[in-house]
Amino acid sequence: MVASWVLSAAAILSGAIYIWITYAGAQMQRFVFKPLTTALILGVALALPDAVSPLYRILIVVGILFSLAGDIFLLAPNHFVWGLVSFLIAHLFFIVSYVERAGVHMHWHLLTPFAFYGVALLYLLWPYVGNLRLPVLIYALVLLTMGWQATELWWGMRDLAALLAMFGAVLFVVSDSILAFDKFRAPIPHRDALIMSTYYGALLLIAWSVHSFVRG
Repeated sequence: MVASWVLSAAAILSGAIYIWITYAGAQMQRFVFKPLTTALILGVALALPDAVSPLYRILIVVGILFSLAGDIFLLAPNHFVWGLVSFLIAHLFFIVSYVERAGVHMHWHLLTPFAFYGVALLYLLWPYVGNLRLPVLIYALVLLTMGWQATELWWGMRDLAALLAMFGAVLFVVSDSILAFDKFRAPIPHRDALIMSTYYGALLLIAWSVHSFVRG
């Protein structure tokens, strides 16, 4: 458990350094600290003892790996679509992990907020996404399904691991929404701090959702 706390602290420090250097304009260091932070979070998911299930850990780890691939693609110029695909696959693995724990459920009072949010988000972005409309639509559907299924997981399990997964998923929705608005609609002040703090927070919470906090 100590290793997980140390890796978590290192990830938080690395993420803070990454956000700071984006303001400092140190471009080369960005190529180090952006993937390093995600790699440290991956280490958290691998190091945590007492997983809620071995398969859940594997699915979360693979999801974080694809997030790491997305980080690398987004650092390269003109690779936005490949980054989008990587994160889409990551979300699919997160969805499967949540379903693996709690099964498939559909509670309308949990689905409705995500559906309304998705409609509002696409309404605001649609005139500005150009020829990326189909990829953006697919990504938004998968992202919001991930948030919804994480909420279903918490509703069904009501344990701390599920709560962390839900908060992480919601932070992911927030992070990607800010990124989409900044890219397609209008520049957002302090975009790097907002996007990356919510993104790293999301991944770290999802990584910690691997751990079973209930002592058997």
